[in-house]
Amino acid sequence: MSRPPSPLWHPFADMGAVATSPFLIDRAEGTTVWDGDGRPYLDATAALWYANLGHGREELARAAADQLRRLDAYSTFGDFTNAPAEALAHRLAARFPEPGAKVLLASGGGDAIDAAAKIARASFAARGEPERVHLISREHGYHGTHGLGTAIAGIPANRAGFGPQAPDQSVIAWDSVAALEAEIERIGPRRVAAFFVEPVIGAGGVRLPPEGYVEGVAEVCARHGVLLVADCVICGFGRLGTWLGIDRWPVVPDLVTLAKGLTGGALPLGATLVREAVAAPFFPGSPGAPVLRHGATYAGHPVASAVALAALDLYEREGLIERGAELEVPLADALAPLDGHELVGEVRAGLGLLAGIDLADDVLAACPGAPQAWALGAREAGVLVRPLARGVAVSPPLTVSLRDIARIGDALHAGLEAVGR
Repeated sequence: MSRPPSPLWHPFADMGAVATSPFLIDRAEGTTVWDGDGRPYLDATAALWYANLGHGREELARAAADQLRRLDAYSTFGDFTNAPAEALAHRLAARFPEPGAKVLLASGGGDAIDAAAKIARASFAARGEPERVHLISREHGYHGTHGLGTAIAGIPANRAGFGPQAPDQSVIAWDSVAALEAEIERIGPRRVAAFFVEPVIGAGGVRLPPEGYVEGVAEVCARHGVLLVADCVICGFGRLGTWLGIDRWPVVPDLVTLAKGLTGGALPLGATLVREAVAAPFFPGSPGAPVLRHGATYAGHPVASAVALAALDLYEREGLIERGAELEVPLADALAPLDGHELVGEVRAGLGLLAGIDLADDVLAACPGAPQAWALGAREAGVLVRPLARGVAVSPPLTVSLRDIARIGDALHAGLEAVGR
């Protein structure tokens, strides 16, 4: 007997295909997930770039249960607060490259991005520069799907079909410091509020920054008084071998957005870290300090914050943050044999525990659905990878073994047979 179609609408999904063949994940432990038939798979995606700690961590479950029993939920609007949110804010602020940072908690990465954009504009307005509203981002950049995050998306398909986007934004080449300088000059430095940069572009294809790029854009922003927003939703919490991701480079951003690995994905939580000088107009000591009329209902949620604190403990206790850098070469080595394959166009790896592999142009021209076919082929080989526009991405948990990393390379090679058919 066939089952009726599910009413569940999947994000970023061809619902015609999903309706006939949903893929049920039933349980998970460590780096392995099992489907509804009990078949195991190596999770080479860390779910959606976030299960950095691996799955099924008892410490996170216990932290959630304990906090639910003590204080299940309460707002942090106005003067309300709670102990887990306070402790989490202190620990995140301590990871910012310089002292004095402020922390706005939210429900996820999209919240954090919109908060960063609004804070950047509001900070300038509070300091007498209300004309600084323009936001600059990069080609291939993904900054969530909220309003401003959609508007600054560097992936055209993610902006299409939604009507007019927020004004005062532009997208530049992803790999050129000179392009940023030219765009700031074109718009006028006195009109530009912020530049958004993923240290390593994630969903847009896992694109590694050219040598000196991060330092270069930081210098351009500083010289023109433009705020540098480091979108580290994917890159943070060990993915690049450091706490924030951007701290792999000797720069001090003005704002940092975090989510995903913050709780290991166990509960939704995001954070925007704000440099002291940017936040200063809204804090005591500023004459007539304005109120930032922005925030999510679940900002500072006590259970999500408690789980994040337990996750930070695990990262520290098990030395997992450094694993992103320690395993970047083994991952690149495991994927290197794909570089010469006739169906493969490019392999991008070697900076952090993530990689992107593109199919060749002629393969994509002949079969636009080839990335999905490749991911399904790897799945048949027992490894889950993420299909992207031109190929696939891998980003396994930081707990992955060298043997598992080798399995990723083998499964991707085997999966190419599905593309060649």
